[in-house]
Amino acid sequence: MLRYRGRDISASDIAFVRSFIQAHSDLSRWKLSRRLCEVWQWKQANGALCDQLCRSMLLLLHRAGEIELPAIRRPPLRNYLADRQRPEALVPDNWPVHGSLALIRPQIGIHQVRRTSEEGLFNSLVEQYHYLHYDQPVGEHLKYLVTANGQAIACIAFSSAPRHLSPRDRFIGWNAEIRRRNLRLIAYNTRFLILPWVRVPHLASHLLAQVATRIRSDWEQMYAHPVWLLETFVDRSRFRGTCYRAANWIPLGSTTGRGKDDLTHKPNRPAKEILVQPLHRRFRDLLNQ
Repeated sequence: MLRYRGRDISASDIAFVRSFIQAHSDLSRWKLSRRLCEVWQWKQANGALCDQLCRSMLLLLHRAGEIELPAIRRPPLRNYLADRQRPEALVPDNWPVHGSLALIRPQIGIHQVRRTSEEGLFNSLVEQYHYLHYDQPVGEHLKYLVTANGQAIACIAFSSAPRHLSPRDRFIGWNAEIRRRNLRLIAYNTRFLILPWVRVPHLASHLLAQVATRIRSDWEQMYAHPVWLLETFVDRSRFRGTCYRAANWIPLGSTTGRGKDDLTHKPNRPAKEILVQPLHRRFRDLLNQ
């Protein structure tokens, strides 16, 4: 029995794949993987085929000598993520936005700009003004551009959650199998930027609270499933995380400082504080289904 990305691949599955390849010897590797996804009903929650996972699994079986894939018919595609240019340095309106939250609140608009014409502006602002700059997310993600009277004042980004995070997993009560199945139901706040021309006390915690009320439906609209928990990391050498606490985020402890691809089991980066925000009173039940 082989286990690959949450799917058990049995000897009978491998035998089926062999016969499937023989029966469709005219198909390319790409078409084979897509056809196999359809036969196995291997799909994401939004109905899209798990094509990339299937191709990786077929290549793994091919390299192990379990199956024989057809010859590659064209050179590998370029890695567009690796070749991607940095976001263009757009010049936004940057009139000072100063005052009380009560005065500014009626002017505020929170816009989900993923896959819209405003996504380029969001990327540019994060690249120019966030200390970590812009990183293109891989997988599911949303981007919120916050405006006041049409002028950009903040950027908030969420993406897929890290796979292993012990304090979070203990907080939820996950075992490894449930975590693999339900990790997609958590969103990770990767960037939070109040733009430098903005001076509005309590704005940050207000925006976090407002986004928390809508992200579940926004995520479901984009990816056909909700999220039930938000999480983030705070570098305590730079920030205190006050706005997250004011927005009722819960501190869970610290990361190990080893990163997701660590092989040495030794810290290689600053440890960061972990904070989470449940989006439903029964979030544990929903994340453990």
